[in-house]
Amino acid sequence: MPYIEVNHVSKIYGDRTVVNDVSFDVGEGEIFGLIGPNGAGKTTTIRIIMDLIKPDSGEAKVLGERSGEVVKDSIGYLPEERGLYLNLTVVESLVYLATLKGMDSRLAAERADELLRQADLFSHRQKKVKELSRGMGQFVQFLVTIIHEPRVVILDEPFANLDPVNTERIKDMVLELRNRGTAIVLSTHRMNDIEELCDRIVMIDEGRTVLYGNLAEIKSRYRNNSVLLEYEGELGEVSGITRRQDHDGRTELFLDSGTTPQQVLAQLLQKGITISRFEVATPPLHDIFLQVVAEN
Repeated sequence: MPYIEVNHVSKIYGDRTVVNDVSFDVGEGEIFGLIGPNGAGKTTTIRIIMDLIKPDSGEAKVLGERSGEVVKDSIGYLPEERGLYLNLTVVESLVYLATLKGMDSRLAAERADELLRQADLFSHRQKKVKELSRGMGQFVQFLVTIIHEPRVVILDEPFANLDPVNTERIKDMVLELRNRGTAIVLSTHRMNDIEELCDRIVMIDEGRTVLYGNLAEIKSRYRNNSVLLEYEGELGEVSGITRRQDHDGRTELFLDSGTTPQQVLAQLLQKGITISRFEVATPPLHDIFLQVVAEN
């Protein structure tokens, strides 16, 4: 059973269709990417999953149930619009908000200290939230999201305003959640993070699904007919190559329609070139994102 099911969901505001017949599912122990340009309908879709708003048609289920009070304590949600009680201390915030999710206060206090140590924030546990930096406050809100050990976690732009060290810490914690079987929806504009963490994605543009499926398969579908090469020696002329492009110590060779990567590799080996890397090139998700948005 999928942990999250979104089935033909639509939402209309006035004369604008914000979400238009969107469907996808997220399984146990999966990090699933929800991407799209600003105004595409991502946040509305998340709010429908959270049962914060009702769809005009279709339905969303969490843990096999239509979203509602039955499953809300099993969800951890990090909204893009952050919000903590500024006059509470860090540990008070964690414990109080965990108890609102049904967690025993003593257990919540133990779990709060465990998470703060893991995040290297234990020394700040008695600071008031208003005394924290913006990035540190965001990290605390992430800890609030996961403290009650939810089975479903929805993260909306979790890495915004974080320095590289804390970004990696949160990524490590997200991967740990996945390994424990948590279903995670990750919505972010940072395509490199989606590529690093997600196996499957859905891309929404103007409320419609324009890409959905396995990320590796999507990248293969959009790839150029080219190979990436790292080598020592002089390439010279290689038949079947229409052009070449150098980037970051690698050379990309673009093949004509009648040439295969295997034929190019055979030519290079015959020339006696020492090859340290040879792979079929796939475009970064950022480039696919821009192409799909432009086409739609």
